[in-house]
Amino acid sequence: MNDPLIVFLPCRKGSERVKNKNIRRFSIYEHGLLEIKLRQLLDIRRIKQIVLSTNDEEILQYAGNLGSDRIILDRRREELCLSSTSTDELINYVPEIIPEGHVLWTHVTSPFISAKDYDNAIESYEKSLEDGFDSLMSVTRVQKFLFDESGNAVNFNRDKEKWPRTQTIDPYFEANSGYFLSSISNYRKFSDRIGAKVSMKEIDSLQSFDIDWEEDFVLAERIYNAINGL
Repeated sequence: MNDPLIVFLPCRKGSERVKNKNIRRFSIYEHGLLEIKLRQLLDIRRIKQIVLSTNDEEILQYAGNLGSDRIILDRRREELCLSSTSTDELINYVPEIIPEGHVLWTHVTSPFISAKDYDNAIESYEKSLEDGFDSLMSVTRVQKFLFDESGNAVNFNRDKEKWPRTQTIDPYFEANSGYFLSSISNYRKFSDRIGAKVSMKEIDSLQSFDIDWEEDFVLAERIYNAINGL
């Protein structure tokens, strides 16, 4: 992978479910989840730049004061920072601010994906490219009894066996939004953050923990403190 690796880190202002979730205090970190994520990403040498895309003045001020020439501040247009803004709209925006290279799209709301985890993901992405894949995303294996809204079994045959052992059930894979790796040319070609042939990298339940609700924030903080002896 000769082209530069650029992180896209979206952090819009005004979360409706968790107030100020990106930058409010979390554990010992005054600037919270953003501070943790920037520390993790800055530890990764193979990352050339971190494009922090936000409309939050507090985030812009904090990140600017860090003084890192690897952090690129993108003052995102307000129409792309609405609660109604779709992920597809944001995907189509990325090539406007990242003209070349490979993109690692990740979120501050995944505090348990460490610098080492990202390094492993980058290595897996490079190998996947060699093996004929064009992109990579983190996934969680779901190997449980799944039913659709009509009560029909989705991933096992009840005519054959009503309650099989879970390890024999066909697994599904959930895109957990931990990270996505793809080239900027794929963004332009497919209007997507994955390509035509995506490699799936399984991560564990802790790594895939995503803070989306207030109770998630509280639980994640307790877990973080316990893991780090705080």
